[in-house]
Amino acid sequence: MKIQKETIEKVTRKLIETPSPVSYYEEITPVMEQMAKMFGYEIFFDRKRTIYIKVEGEHPEKTICVGAHLDTIGMMVRHINADGTLALRNLGGINYNNIDGECVHIHTRDGRVYTGLVTCVSHSTHVFDDARSLPREENNMMVILDEHVQTAEDVRNLGIEHGDIISVDPNYQFTEKGFIKSRHIDDKAAVGAVFAVLEELKKSGEKPYYTTLFAFPFYEEIGHGGAWLPKEVEEYVALDIGLIGPDYSGNEYAVSICAKDNYTPYDRELTTKLINLAKKEELNYCVDVFYRYGTDASAAIRSGNNVYAAAFGMGCFASHGMERCHIDGVVETAKLLYAYIMSE
Repeated sequence: MKIQKETIEKVTRKLIETPSPVSYYEEITPVMEQMAKMFGYEIFFDRKRTIYIKVEGEHPEKTICVGAHLDTIGMMVRHINADGTLALRNLGGINYNNIDGECVHIHTRDGRVYTGLVTCVSHSTHVFDDARSLPREENNMMVILDEHVQTAEDVRNLGIEHGDIISVDPNYQFTEKGFIKSRHIDDKAAVGAVFAVLEELKKSGEKPYYTTLFAFPFYEEIGHGGAWLPKEVEEYVALDIGLIGPDYSGNEYAVSICAKDNYTPYDRELTTKLINLAKKEELNYCVDVFYRYGTDASAAIRSGNNVYAAAFGMGCFASHGMERCHIDGVVETAKLLYAYIMSE
């Protein structure tokens, strides 16, 4: 098993730098199609626009599914204000305290893209008495466009309308010490781990033990990414970030196995299997119970799919903000994934 750090970093960077807030698939789908082809695979879709890569197993009588979501948190144009600023609607858990002053892109339905700045309405301490104290909440935030606009009509003349997608610039960095600092590590570093495993399968000529579907949904951040699964799937394992905090054992160098999220405990036998595989492979791992957290695996259970469910992924600092992880944690995630798909 030779997991290539260079592949993980290259794929993660490319995906992070391609915007894909919840439901916005137009830009990243062709990137995924090209990437899959480069590694020797083809993709197909369901009606939720979920991307799949199918790898035939040595024992095709059983199908397992590994999900790593492509959607990120972002925003939507709620309303075009009379002065040409944009009122916002949250897509998937934006912390407005964290993005005050960030650069954004506005994506219209006809494919045009505009730049702007998200800011509090009391944007300057030189002007507003409550610039420091006004809560950074949705109704107190706005986007100003990098365009000569003064009215709502000016904005509409650009082709911008209610419901257009707003993505937050990721500001991706990869340090010489191996740290990835960026928005949207959740969950594109996990997709990087998947492609590193797919690369190793292609190079080695090995097959997974069972036929494996790799799924890449677009609605995880709002809770229904894995809500529909192909009927042949018997196990669904979500690759998603592990949390870092006072109640958790995880860190940026380890893979976190989730025993329970905010909705459900995960299947005991499947989770125990992952723990035992991590021990056998001598991985840097931990087991944690997450509170304000959910995955596509629990969405699959909630929606009534008849599957065994589990979840694991790299430890990620400052989730849903300017996030950070270490490449070693993603490698450990890829190693556990490889061990899982090769096992009976």
